[in-house]
Amino acid sequence: MRVLGIETSCDETGVAVYDSDRGLLAHALFSQVGLHEAYGGVVPELASRDHVRKLLPLVTEVLAQAGLAAGEVDGVAFTAGPGLIGALLVGAMAGRSLAWAWDVPAIGVHHMEGHLLAPMLEDDPPAFPFVALLVSGGHTQLVAVQGIGRYRLLGESVDDAAGEAFDKTAKLLGLGYPGGPALARLAMQGRPGKFQFPRPMTQKPGLDFSFSGLKTHALTTIREAEASGSLDEQTRADIAYAFEEAVIDTLAIKCRRALEETGLSCLVIAGGVSANVRLREQLQQLSQSMGVQVCLPRPAFCTDNGAMIAFAGCQRLMAGESGDLSLAVRPRWPMTELSPPAA
Repeated sequence: MRVLGIETSCDETGVAVYDSDRGLLAHALFSQVGLHEAYGGVVPELASRDHVRKLLPLVTEVLAQAGLAAGEVDGVAFTAGPGLIGALLVGAMAGRSLAWAWDVPAIGVHHMEGHLLAPMLEDDPPAFPFVALLVSGGHTQLVAVQGIGRYRLLGESVDDAAGEAFDKTAKLLGLGYPGGPALARLAMQGRPGKFQFPRPMTQKPGLDFSFSGLKTHALTTIREAEASGSLDEQTRADIAYAFEEAVIDTLAIKCRRALEETGLSCLVIAGGVSANVRLREQLQQLSQSMGVQVCLPRPAFCTDNGAMIAFAGCQRLMAGESGDLSLAVRPRWPMTELSPPAA
């Protein structure tokens, strides 16, 4: 089955074609970073308008890369939520319209299920069951995954998501947009041990996260350095290093605990923050020390992309699922509400 996947949940327009027999045939992505950079963050209305401009040209490009003519697909999948409502509606309208014109089924895909299944696109995909760490700008969750649609939430952030904390701390340091990658680059110049940040909620039982306090700790540290006249470029790098180290240590501690509590031997990492180099290194070390498998998608599939939507949609379409012609999207959509594909 060949499925066209469309991703427009936020500030990246992604399109891909996935074939259930041959794998990923083609994918393309247009990032809106340059558009939103001047505003220091995503402007929802501008994001929606840019999806309108870029989506259909990307569909044409991807079909050509895959060697397919318009209509030579068996289904269309689009992101139905969570995300920005205007951006979601662009993808939903285009996806439903193309499916109707081509007389093929269409299905709305959960954005985080797409991220969770992104490692399945690799040559050595993980086998069920496994523990998944979903870590992005909007979500930080640990999930026990028994199969597609069979998810049990183990823990989540009670305030800021890890990616959100990265972005906010980057802004405090005067870094540009997008903040998370900018902070990670600055942290590479930092010196270990110059500042000590707490590892929140790691001394308590459970698998929930809290990153808001780390942001506050960073703000206090920055203000103290400013007051003493010591906030030079090296000090900013040292603060970035300490902050990043605290977030990554916290994620690793909770992942270890989740594996121990569930007894599972495979850990899947997905979401935009999973592209962080130091996080990937730390979790590879965790893999070696615990003797478990750690599966990471390639960096291109960590951030939002059409390939993960095409794959997730394909699994459900092959099981006989499809939606009607409505344009219902869900800006807020708990992943625990998902059910397994129909047998």
